Amino acid sequence: MSSATTRHIVALGRLATRPTKTKGKPRTVVNTCVRPSSTISPTAIASTHSTPQTYKFKLQNAAREFHVKVPRKSGSTGTAEASNPAMAFPCLDALESKSATLAARSMSAASGPEPSYTSGATLSYHCQDSLLLDWGGVLPDFDIAYETWGELNADRSNVILLHTGLSASSHAHSTEKNPKPGWWEKFIGPGGCLDTNKYHIICTNVIGGCYGSTGPSSIDPADGQRYATRFPILTMQDMVRAQFRLLDGLGIKKLYASVGASMGGMQSLAAGVLFPERVGRIATISGCARSHPYSIAMRHTQRQVLMMDPKWNRGFYYDSIPPHAGMKLAREIATVTYRSGPEWEQRFARRRADPRKPPALCPDFLIETYLDHAGEKFSLEYDANSLLYVSKAMDLFDLGAAAQSASAARRTAHAERLASAHPETLEREASCSLTLPETPYEEQPEANTPSDLSSPVTTPTGPPQDLVLGLKGLRDHPTLVMGVESDILFPAWQQREIAETLRKAGNKSVTHVELGEDTSLFGHDTFLLDLDHVGGNLREFLA
Repeated sequence: MSSATTRHIVALGRLATRPTKTKGKPRTVVNTCVRPSSTISPTAIASTHSTPQTYKFKLQNAAREFHVKVPRKSGSTGTAEASNPAMAFPCLDALESKSATLAARSMSAASGPEPSYTSGATLSYHCQDSLLLDWGGVLPDFDIAYETWGELNADRSNVILLHTGLSASSHAHSTEKNPKPGWWEKFIGPGGCLDTNKYHIICTNVIGGCYGSTGPSSIDPADGQRYATRFPILTMQDMVRAQFRLLDGLGIKKLYASVGASMGGMQSLAAGVLFPERVGRIATISGCARSHPYSIAMRHTQRQVLMMDPKWNRGFYYDSIPPHAGMKLAREIATVTYRSGPEWEQRFARRRADPRKPPALCPDFLIETYLDHAGEKFSLEYDANSLLYVSKAMDLFDLGAAAQSASAARRTAHAERLASAHPETLEREASCSLTLPETPYEEQPEANTPSDLSSPVTTPTGPPQDLVLGLKGLRDHPTLVMGVESDILFPAWQQREIAETLRKAGNKSVTHVELGEDTSLFGHDTFLLDLDHVGGNLREFLA
């Protein structure tokens, strides 16, 4: 039988068995008298039944015969067996086993299932003065965890403040009290990129974090309970102000340099903008001067999968099982943005973990097992609420003049209300009042957006004037701006924007370095891995 004839029979079979209505209810017409037989020849059918109606009837029966089902074998219980065995899901089994282990820990330990995130000894600074935050919240007091390397000179002029990425602790390098290698271990040390023979390096855990600084998992002094999602919304600038409270406490008037990568690259710029007279020079690596839609979208997606984990419980999970499944998925999404496609092409290609086994819906390709491992490793290493708050602070980052002016106006208004002794008003205004829209999202074109989406996109000829005005306070600060071509989270054009903006603002001491794909394929994580190019350029700039 030809393939065309087969398709004809199948189509007629479907037509013959389509539902018909009987007394308003659908009824499927089925010929129960069909018996399996040998292959049917349409030519033979046509020669025996010459009329079109008879031929059509026989084709319909042939189609039913073509689709006849072989009776399934019955199992020992008498029920029919499935056509195929059920698929195994070891990834889900592992997830359920982990929840069970955490639940058992909750019942057997007074501290509950939530792990202790601080993995080693740090220094700690307690600030007893309240910290007013950009969006109206207040921290009555707060702690800053920090670590230092290198000797502080007599006039305290050799201090470098090292800012961290989103989920990093203050442990950038090993210390006597904590010999575990730090996240920038090879970059810091005698004769290193951050030379401890010359500089006194300070690295803090940001407020909002969970490695010793005050964050959502900390105790609210007002009621003795954990802040959870009663913790106020933060900004990068709030984190920097807290860091400078630490510097005040240490008697440090001015930094030799403000250095940071990724989120730290945002903070290194913010430090110069907020305290221009207290910062000597700035190094911003794989950062930006304002968050852009793509990176906001990726962080939003991470927050959504985390918040959709039922164990997140709107942030109040500290006495129960933490949302490890949501954290794992969030980290997998983040890891996709941290590295580059070309690197993964070389590293994983299309190889499967075990090509001898049939494909599975659980991690199967090497790239899938890599992401699964990265997510699993991170799921209990960082507090879920800290991830939400710190990543949101990154999204809110904008050093444009308009954003700075609006923030200053809000801070003044909130400070006045605090002084008027009506904190309950401030608390209401600081709470979230957003509601979901009643209608689905619709495009909201701006004045400068072309109505014809097929029209060519116009490329800006230079940095936006708003950003130029926002960074004009840095015109006298020598600045290193470094980017990586393979970075998709903070694309290299964002570092070019910083450099061009600073130059247009009048800064004549801007050093811009862009590492091409021929130099590094490690994407955003290049700042953690490339000692020669990232570290070498930083050492030269600081000298």
